[in-house]
Amino acid sequence: MPKIAIITDSTATIPDELVAQYGIEVAPQVLIWGEESLRDGVDITPAEFYDRLVRSDVIPTTSQATVGAFKELFEPHVRAGDHVLAILLSDKLSGTIQSAEQAKAMFPQATIEIVNSNTIAMSLGFQVLLAARAAAEGKPFEEVVALARQARDHTGVIFVVDTLDYLHRGGRIGGASRLLGSALNIKPLLEVTGGRVEPIERVRTKAKAKKRLLQLVEERVEGRSPVRLAALHIAAEEEARELLSEAVGRCDPQETYITTVSPVVGVHVGPGTVGIAYCAGL
Repeated sequence: MPKIAIITDSTATIPDELVAQYGIEVAPQVLIWGEESLRDGVDITPAEFYDRLVRSDVIPTTSQATVGAFKELFEPHVRAGDHVLAILLSDKLSGTIQSAEQAKAMFPQATIEIVNSNTIAMSLGFQVLLAARAAAEGKPFEEVVALARQARDHTGVIFVVDTLDYLHRGGRIGGASRLLGSALNIKPLLEVTGGRVEPIERVRTKAKAKKRLLQLVEERVEGRSPVRLAALHIAAEEEARELLSEAVGRCDPQETYITTVSPVVGVHVGPGTVGIAYCAGL
């Protein structure tokens, strides 16, 4: 039976030890910083990025993982006769899937499936891990692909940002635009749904926003097990740890992680962002 190669993009922020354990391959997204073009996670780490961001007068922009990056990832597997499954961030947030499809077209005889996760961050990461674990167990390719598609209905991510300025500037705000101009100390609660960043509600103070976030995550996973959780943050690790600790007490997860948001996402949501990604019922 052909080997199954699992590929994702750098916005998934899957912990390095799991990437290594399951042989997951990662297509780097691209940061454009002045005259520099930096591959996310290759040329710059999240810690380096956020340290530089707060000191820089130049605001970086982002670009999707390139066709060439996907070609380089696909090619050795095609030569080896492997089957390839690429699970990537929402096509409503990035052109990454388009890049992957263009690379796939270069190998018309190969077995390559590209799945739109409809999400981002460890919500995407959990989908990838489910597929990678199924592949490691020796499940047939068709079953692994079907699981990846099924997982979209079992994952999600809810987060709170300190300001909507970054989302507005980056054009990733979706329906959350109606929250702009909110009063001082109003903290927007957002989630990725239908592949877009959408508003849930506005809450006074970040403490209350995090409390409401926990309530919403608990509601989303209620009655579904097993539960997997990942706290995500931008330059707010202690907040993320506290948030995860509270979520563990409410949701009794079998698996938990703390992850730093990818720079190509972080540039659109800004420092101080914290959230919870979840996977439930698979």
